[in-house]
Amino acid sequence: MQGVLRYGDTLADVLPGGNDRTTAIVRDVVLIIAAVALVAVAAQVTIPWYPVPFTGQTFAVLLAAGVLGMWRATAAMALYMLVGIVGAPVFADQASGWSIIMGPTGGYIIGFIVGAAVIGFLAEKGADRNMVPMIGALLLGAVIIFTIGAWWLAEYDFAGVRFGWANAYQTGVEPFILGDLLKIGIVAGLLPLGWAGVNALGLRRGPGKDKTEEPEGA
Repeated sequence: MQGVLRYGDTLADVLPGGNDRTTAIVRDVVLIIAAVALVAVAAQVTIPWYPVPFTGQTFAVLLAAGVLGMWRATAAMALYMLVGIVGAPVFADQASGWSIIMGPTGGYIIGFIVGAAVIGFLAEKGADRNMVPMIGALLLGAVIIFTIGAWWLAEYDFAGVRFGWANAYQTGVEPFILGDLLKIGIVAGLLPLGWAGVNALGLRRGPGKDKTEEPEGA
């Protein structure tokens, strides 16, 4: 039996939830918490680099955004920042606290929220069904994350001296380009594969909130 593919859905909507509001809320809460945990774990995969370390965070954010869709991904990244601010050791190197947000790398964490929202929105519009449009969505999200992060870093005051855009680009953007292109390629391949599996299994969702179309091949 072939599943009904609705634009407006993401892979998260395939999971049990159905039309039971309580079950759907529980599912969404679990998914949001799981995404926070994924980003927190990925943040601990680090390679030292000053002032912005290499971590697995961006990969986790891109993947979570594509799977969860806009509102769940936005909520997950906002919750990630919040639990880190209140003291949970979820930032890179098990750091936490408001000082991280106000520090040189705080803009990247804020960028996760905005970038995830954009990626999730585009995934809901069907970008996650095929690799090429998903690459575009992920690239846009990554550009947003690094733009906010680099702007924050450029404006940061190191011992009374503004860091500046040139330094921010050289230390907070350029070294990460190749690695993030690889992450984008992996995520952009995984999401259509996920939908191919959904279609192969004939999984269905409840009545759509957007138009209903036949599944596309991955």
